[in-house]
Amino acid sequence: MTAKNDFILVPWDFTKVAENALLHGIKIAKMVDINVVILHILDSKCSKKEEERLHLKLAEKVKEYKNSFGINFQGVLQKGNIFSAISKYANENNAAMVIMGTHGLKGFQKITGSWALKVMTGSKVPFIIVQEKPAEFEKYRNIVFPLDFKTENKDKLRWAIFMGKYFDSKVHILKKKEEGRSMKKKIDTNLTMAMRYLIQNTLEYEIHELPMVPNFAKESLAFAQDINADLIIITTSKKILGAHEQYIVTNSSKIPVMCINP
Repeated sequence: MTAKNDFILVPWDFTKVAENALLHGIKIAKMVDINVVILHILDSKCSKKEEERLHLKLAEKVKEYKNSFGINFQGVLQKGNIFSAISKYANENNAAMVIMGTHGLKGFQKITGSWALKVMTGSKVPFIIVQEKPAEFEKYRNIVFPLDFKTENKDKLRWAIFMGKYFDSKVHILKKKEEGRSMKKKIDTNLTMAMRYLIQNTLEYEIHELPMVPNFAKESLAFAQDINADLIIITTSKKILGAHEQYIVTNSSKIPVMCINP
């Protein structure tokens, strides 16, 4: 089974969290009129018999969801390492985005770091990491957009506009307060850019300046929790994923997080 270009990719392991991710994928696919591909990564030592069994099991799921939701589904089986195969497939086949479920930061992952973050490292495609099924299928009403001094803000701004336009969302810009003149100037430049693009695209937005705190990620998440946000958009590093990214992606409020590799 193969997939065509421009689709939403959902990594699939027949678990509840994978199904939650698929429901988010369906929500977005129905709104933007795009296909959904569910990708199951096989262990390289998987036997032919087991591969055939999983092929049939995946085909049954594809048929079930296609009949239930009336959109085009495809299923793909591929051997490889889960930490590289998903991003590689998304990059090479022009996926629009990847929507992946996670159990959060539990057990062994507290030592090794979130597996979800390891999977998305190096991806050219945005990942939306989810823990629960969508609260509703019509909208992402409130999108939280933490803004800092980095030039990568423009990368995630494009996706805030994309999601906001399709889902009639309000974008909440969280401005990081800085005392240093140089840093403050960079943040103000990014804020002006964000406001200009949001106005051009007729998106509703609000600006919130957070106090100077040692942990901007913690305060951003607290704000997202207070307004019952539907999505948080952050940028990540291509090579190293920090503690603040893990904190947001695996948040205890289980808010979906879109991660953009600059």
